[in-house]
Order: sequence, then structure tokens, then C-alpha cells
Amino acid sequence: MKKAIALALALVLALGMFGCGSQPTQSSAPAAPSESAAPSESKPEETPKKDIVIAGIYKAGDQQWFIGEGEAAKAKSLEMGAKDFMFIDAKMNPDTYLQALDNAITQGVSGILVCVPDQKLSAVTVQKCKDAGIPVIAADDQLLDENGKMIAPWVGIDGKAIGVAVGEWTANYVNENKMTGDDCGVLYLTMDQVSSCVPRTEGQMESWNKILPDWKKENVFKSDYNGEQDKAYNAAAGIFTANPQIKKWIVMTPNDEGAAGATRALEAAGLDKDAVVCGIGGYLAKLEFAKAESSAFKATAFINYVDVGAYSAENMMNFLNNGTEIPMEFKTPAVMITKENYKEIMKDQAE
Repeated sequence: MKKAIALALALVLALGMFGCGSQPTQSSAPAAPSESAAPSESKPEETPKKDIVIAGIYKAGDQQWFIGEGEAAKAKSLEMGAKDFMFIDAKMNPDTYLQALDNAITQGVSGILVCVPDQKLSAVTVQKCKDAGIPVIAADDQLLDENGKMIAPWVGIDGKAIGVAVGEWTANYVNENKMTGDDCGVLYLTMDQVSSCVPRTEGQMESWNKILPDWKKENVFKSDYNGEQDKAYNAAAGIFTANPQIKKWIVMTPNDEGAAGATRALEAAGLDKDAVVCGIGGYLAKLEFAKAESSAFKATAFINYVDVGAYSAENMMNFLNNGTEIPMEFKTPAVMITKENYKEIMKDQAE
């Protein structure tokens, strides 16, 4: 009898634990999220992005254009969440540039903005960045292969259109001031080793020849320099000295450093009173316009370096933050400015 009762109790217990129709115990179901577990579920969204550091390596970091461009790039980078922006001056030296590029890569920067001192460094720049997995954007001067094809995204200016505007303004000035005699000469200061500058001179020549088709070919001169003011001074001074028959000079250049250098050379030769110089930039022209005395540096095509710096940084940050594809090309426009209108057009950059 006792054995029968014990057997019945064992059967009841077994049915209570494992019987048909019983619900799974809590331990056998997926764990319900508790308040303390909630943060772990949203962890992928709340994980902060890796600290972003941008390097800006500029070929002539002491020039106002690149100083302003770098400041704009830094401001935009920090505004969009970058931890830091490194401004690096390559000092127009290929070795200094390559060392700066290697240092930036070694430090593990997130992205690089570059203006190379020599476009022959394009391929090595792109390859080094590719090997390191670091995106690169060219600013001002394009990164090109041996066939002249862009091999990295680029932010710069519409060189041909800007050159055309400079040529038109200068030719009209010459007509209005009757500077078309045999003693008048036009000098194109060129930067033929910089691909982004070649279209500027081409545009200048195109519009000049269209407005003044009968200009004597023997009164047309060209001289090349590397973009620096002192080199432009030497290039212009050599032409002025070698051609004493020219008493009135018309000079067009691909940047403001060229125009300022030519202006100083005209002054040194005593030829500035009857001359006209037109540049591209605005950052040095404004200093000439602000002078009480008249300067041969009469006009320039104003380009806002803030646009170039900010847009290059914005594209880089959009890519690093969101994976947004970087456009291959962006061209910023320009407008002609003179002593009469530069304050209105340049606004906060006029001082």
C-alpha cells in the first residue's frame, strides 16, 4: 500500500513539472530586456565616431591665399565635428611636402587636403594615401596622372572663364585710355608648370585678341614664374629691361603675387605711372587699392578663398561622417574688382 501511494505522488510531481500543456519557464525563454539592459541594445547608435583629424598641406602656407583657405577649412572641419585640423606649410619645396605627407599619414589623420608644390608629385600623393586608406582632396591645383587626367577629387576655380574676364577688363581699359600705340606692350606672366593656371592665361589671351585683334605681335611678351611674388618681380623686370622701346606696359598674371611682383618691378624701372596690371585673387590687390597714392595694380578677379577652403573641408567631413561620395570637381566663380568697388564686393575681407 505504501509503495502504491509513493508511486502516485511521484507521478503527480512528474506531471506538475513536465506534463502536457504546461508553459515554458522564464529561464527557457529569451531574456526580457530590463531597464539596465536597454542601453546595450542602442549601443551601435550611441557609439561616438572615431575622433576625426584633418590635415591641410598647402604648397605656400605663408601666402595670404593659403592662410585664408586653411583657416576656412579648419573652421568648417571643426564646425562639422572634427577634433582637430592640422595646417601644414610645404614651403614650395617637394621634399618638405613629401615629409609633411608622410608625417600626416604616420599620425593617422582621417583625411588630407593638399595643394602640391609640384604636380609631378600627384601620383605618389594619391598612392601613399590609398595605401594608408586615407581619403585625399586636391585644393587649387589638381592631382593629375601622366596624361593630365584628374586622379583625385578637386576644388578650385574656373580658370578659363576667370582668365577671359581678366582679358576683357584689361583690353577695355587699354582702349578707354588709348594705350594702343607702338610704344605699348602687353606682358603675360605665366605659370605653365601649374595645370590650373594655364587656362587662366589662355582665357586672358583669348579675350584680349578678340577685343584687340590688330595688336602687334612683336609687342606681346611672355615670362614664366612659379607663383611667388619675388619670382614674378624677376620675370617681369627682365622683360622690362630687355625692351626699352616699350614705354607703357599692360601686364596680366595668373595670381595676385604675380601682379604685385610686376607692379614692384614697374615701380623700380620708373614705368608704373603709365602702366596697368591685372591679377587674379584679390587678397593682395586690396592692399594696393587701399593706398592713398595710385598704383599700377588696377584690377583683379576676386576669388573667395573661403569658398575653396570651406567646400573642400565640407566634402571631406561629409564623407568621413556619413560616407557621402566626394564630388570629383567643384569650381568657384570670380568677379572683377577695382579700387572703386572692392570694399562692397569683398565685404569682411576688404580690410
